[in-house]
Amino acid sequence: MNKLKFGTLALLLCWGCAEAPKDDTPWIDLFDGTLNGWTQKGGEANYTVKDDMIVGSTVHDTPNSFLTTDGMYDDFILELEYKVDSTMNSGIQIRSNSFPYYQNGRVHGYQIEIDPSDRAWSAGIYDEGRRGWLVSLEDNPAAQKAFKQNDWNHYRIEAIGDTIQTWINGIPAAHLIDDKTASGFIALQVHSIGKDQKEGTEIAWKNIKILTDSLSKYSKEMPLAPVVTKNQLTVDEEKNGWQLLWDGETTVGWRGARLDNFPEKGWEIKDGVLTVLSSGGEESAAGGDIVTTELYGDFELKVDFKLTEGANSGIKYYVDTDLNKGPGSSIGLEYQILDDERHPDAKLGNHEGSRTVASLYDLIQADVNKPINPIGEWNTARIVSKDNHVEHWLNGTKVLEYERKSEAYRKLVSESKYVKWPNFGEVDRGHILLQDHGDRVSFKNIKIKPIKKQ
Repeated sequence: MNKLKFGTLALLLCWGCAEAPKDDTPWIDLFDGTLNGWTQKGGEANYTVKDDMIVGSTVHDTPNSFLTTDGMYDDFILELEYKVDSTMNSGIQIRSNSFPYYQNGRVHGYQIEIDPSDRAWSAGIYDEGRRGWLVSLEDNPAAQKAFKQNDWNHYRIEAIGDTIQTWINGIPAAHLIDDKTASGFIALQVHSIGKDQKEGTEIAWKNIKILTDSLSKYSKEMPLAPVVTKNQLTVDEEKNGWQLLWDGETTVGWRGARLDNFPEKGWEIKDGVLTVLSSGGEESAAGGDIVTTELYGDFELKVDFKLTEGANSGIKYYVDTDLNKGPGSSIGLEYQILDDERHPDAKLGNHEGSRTVASLYDLIQADVNKPINPIGEWNTARIVSKDNHVEHWLNGTKVLEYERKSEAYRKLVSESKYVKWPNFGEVDRGHILLQDHGDRVSFKNIKIKPIKKQ
């Protein structure tokens, strides 16, 4: 019996000495025990190093703070651990950026939420400084329960191509397909706090490591169905009264500007993209302009557009299709879409520069420092019209504004090509129009928010 007991004990000890499976993943540490390779942006929260951790603590009277990597990352797998005060809100920024022209350098981009509140949306995906919630966790109770209060939590974040996937403590949390931003820094957020909140509350991060090579080899299977944002309303857009102007698949809601139906040629719908085809640069020579079947008064409009080299097009609003039955485009105020570098219109117009991209065509030039993405990449146009105050935005930056129906506006019209159209641009309600100028230009994510009169 003694020999048997001794042998069993020896065997148990041997098992206990066996090494755990070795992780041969070629991880790169983003934190070397110092803050070398990191830069603080935004607010003035405190970031320190303590016991192989980065510790962030809250400060009153400061906006959101971000400790950002100096390196930029596109496709990667990121793992880290964090422990957060139960009263705090925080997050991990990925593919994020800070540009002087964007809200005075505001950090913006995808945020993997850290949420110790009763809502429990930790590892959901939020778009900081832009669109708000993209993937909430209200329909994922398993992930909501996975968060450990007052303890260390583990995140795995995979960003590969247009797909972002997250896990919290090994539980699948979010699956997003979205192509808004392909590259940017990683950042650790300390959220701003109100006057009634305690200053000095902390969040700590450790074991921050990233993988950038052979991602397909190490990527995990994600069982959750994806949330797809292309030609869909986001969580916050739906709550805030936005509507899809184009469903991404059909011609419903649109017709030719001079037709009862959608044009039979000249336009293409493919892979969720609406494209006016090239016909040699002659205005409305193929399919012609298309307009919404509905009329709009005050509104906020967002459209993603992509130019080809030398292309010309436009987004018109307050369009009256009963005007100009002759050659050319239908009449309305125009947010210009143009390759400024290659199209001659960029040097024409009643006022110099008033036919460049994002300008109010032939009337007001957009800010010369406007943020425009290269030809072949997507840009976002935004038009806001409320109580005759109109704004043009490009890629999140306001580039011009004016007062419709004002004396200054009417003076501009009197000096322009539009002088022959009585009360040009002054109808209370009109169509939204996408222009066929004979060049290949693509559109997607066409959304509108009607603004009700108070």
